[in-house]
Amino acid sequence: MTKEAPVSLALQKLNAPHHIFEHKNSIKSIEEAAAERDQDVTQLVRSILFRVGNDEFIMVMVAGPGQLSWPALRAHLGQSRMTMATKDEVLSVTGYPIGTVAPIGMPQPIRLLADKNVFIHDEISFGSGKPSTAIIMQTQAFKKVLGEVEIGEFLSRD
Repeated sequence: MTKEAPVSLALQKLNAPHHIFEHKNSIKSIEEAAAERDQDVTQLVRSILFRVGNDEFIMVMVAGPGQLSWPALRAHLGQSRMTMATKDEVLSVTGYPIGTVAPIGMPQPIRLLADKNVFIHDEISFGSGKPSTAIIMQTQAFKKVLGEVEIGEFLSRD
């Protein structure tokens, strides 16, 4: 029996409806992942962890393959200095390895930001805490589980 996806376990505890999608093939791009899930690429939500202070981290959720706008993020945060979290920091802060991160079921609460495009579709998918596995759920249920989220425009317009 395969190990259950940690994010699914967290969602079960919250009685949040969702389903698990296990990829059959090795995924090399967000476009391949979307095609296998039978979703538009903009339905895939990436959760990116940033260090904004000595021991302060934030998570930014973006939909699809677009590039994050560092100037927009810095302006929103009122921070001139920030860096992407290292592989070890991501695992330590979120409990999940890079490529499987989700804003749900983390060891401690963290400040959450989301690009406005994360919530435009009725259904989205995101990391499950387990490689080659995703969580698919209704966007409204996702928003309810997340609780407080700062919404802004964080994608580059290039």
